[in-house]
Amino acid sequence: MVRARRYDPAVRIASLLPSATEIVYALGLADHLVGVTFECDHPADARQGRAIVVGGLDTHGLDSAGIDALVRAKVAAGEDLYTLDEAAMRRVRPDVVLTQDLCRVCALPAGEVDAALERIGCDATVVTLDPHTLDDVLATIVTVGDATGRRAEAEALVAGLRERLAEVRRAVAGRPAPRVFVLEWPDPPFVAGHWVPELVEAAGGDAVLARAGERSVETTWEQIRDARPEVVVVASCGFDLEATAEHAAVVGERLPDVGAIWAVDANAVMVRPGPRLVAGVEALAGLLHGTAIDPTVARPLR
Repeated sequence: MVRARRYDPAVRIASLLPSATEIVYALGLADHLVGVTFECDHPADARQGRAIVVGGLDTHGLDSAGIDALVRAKVAAGEDLYTLDEAAMRRVRPDVVLTQDLCRVCALPAGEVDAALERIGCDATVVTLDPHTLDDVLATIVTVGDATGRRAEAEALVAGLRERLAEVRRAVAGRPAPRVFVLEWPDPPFVAGHWVPELVEAAGGDAVLARAGERSVETTWEQIRDARPEVVVVASCGFDLEATAEHAAVVGERLPDVGAIWAVDANAVMVRPGPRLVAGVEALAGLLHGTAIDPTVARPLR
């Protein structure tokens, strides 16, 4: 629970999550953002002129199986996947720090942030964002609004996003719901969880093997085939559309009987819990029901 604060024109924000950075921008607070992560790439100027306060593993040159093996080894050894640059945090002196405890593989855990801030003598308000469902994601926007004195703007943003979702639901109402499998990681294969099944449902599809609000889980190609998906959406967490399209080509070899395979820019519209998830619903509705699709977001492979 975050106590709502009055808007402070001098408030300084450090975002330790790409999705939180997107929320800060959506609330018109870009000028208050003093620290971001190495992964904050939206909007395009998110890292420009700001301190990079969180670094991560060097996975350059590794394929998805290699990244998975590296992450598993680090976790098993109790080693950090992300590092907080305490010197950079001391320099930027944030008043509000946006962090998470949802996924150790995705971002720096809040407990490590609290300990680091204590070490450097920073008394910033730490706001932990841990959404599991689509409603949770929308609620985090209001949470950030409360923490930064922009609750009215946050509520207006959420209302607009809910109206867009309602518009998609109206457009697909009564249409057959194709069986959809969303692949979050290709090797080993993972079922996309958390809010992703809800995105599929809102877009007029039936998400197979997935449970809304639960974590992404490892599966097998045999289980995917047995689920009889009509559409496979490859949404590789942490990869752009070009790399995901390469993964999708491999999926075509694994699942030769699936009628449609799509690559989707997961970072843009599916895995980061921010306002662009609604664009993900719109993209899914387009690819499932044959309407217009932004080619920078989704690409058909078959």
